[in-house]
Amino acid sequence: MDNPTAAKNTNAFYAQAAISFGLALVSMVFAVLYLPVDPWVRAFLGLGTLYLTTSAFTLAKCVRDAQEASTVVQRLDQARVERILAEHDPFRAVS
Repeated sequence: MDNPTAAKNTNAFYAQAAISFGLALVSMVFAVLYLPVDPWVRAFLGLGTLYLTTSAFTLAKCVRDAQEASTVVQRLDQARVERILAEHDPFRAVS
């Protein structure tokens, strides 16, 4: 990632992701509520849906944090290399 602006997402992408997530969650809740089964099965599927949703958010946060941490490390390494190159004088006499 030489260019830090290359990873920017557009507002349309965020909107599409949010709408897609909302539709998937609403359709799953609708399917669980109107499934012709006993209430305990419906409750189990509802809890499974809730658990899957919270796990997806947690996983997304962990992936984002790991990506941000690697970006910071890469920028620090790049700054160190640039400083070393700036301080290097190829015409300096070797002692």
